Amino acid sequence: MYFSLIDKIDELKPGKSIVATKSLAMSEEYLRDHFPKFPVMPGVFMIESMTQASAWLVRVTENFAHSIVVLKGTRRVKFGKFLQPGQTMVVTSNIVSDSENETVLDAQGSIDGKVRIRSTLTLAKYNLSTLGGSQGVFDPKIVKTLRDELSLLWSGYNDGELSVDSAS
Repeated sequence: MYFSLIDKIDELKPGKSIVATKSLAMSEEYLRDHFPKFPVMPGVFMIESMTQASAWLVRVTENFAHSIVVLKGTRRVKFGKFLQPGQTMVVTSNIVSDSENETVLDAQGSIDGKVRIRSTLTLAKYNLSTLGGSQGVFDPKIVKTLRDELSLLWSGYNDGELSVDSAS
């Protein structure tokens, strides 16, 4: 199962940074089981929101050169207040370093203008074709699906083209 923990990309500067938002609604399924009398977004989902925003930055920066961008590790995770239904978390992520197989980013989530979670994320990136076998045939389909999803999340991306105004 795949779920998006980013509602909208507000700003994206390829090679540099991204700002995205996640608004938590009481209707999100996992809230029924996660502290039912005090529903909050689980910390691991807050990290996943930062990871997903960071992955969009990596994909756009390298023009979708890798079909797979996943969390490899976190360092210096600091939690503050959790996100509650009705609140919005603004996720900001900045590239620290980049190599062929991984990107390191500093990410944070702010609620009501105050940083409530931060971490250094390491994202691994690769194509299924590098794993051998016949899995490589899925790389183009995955990239197309991701491009389609990006066009829904970010108004600066239309039909595979970056808007000059939105990319600055």
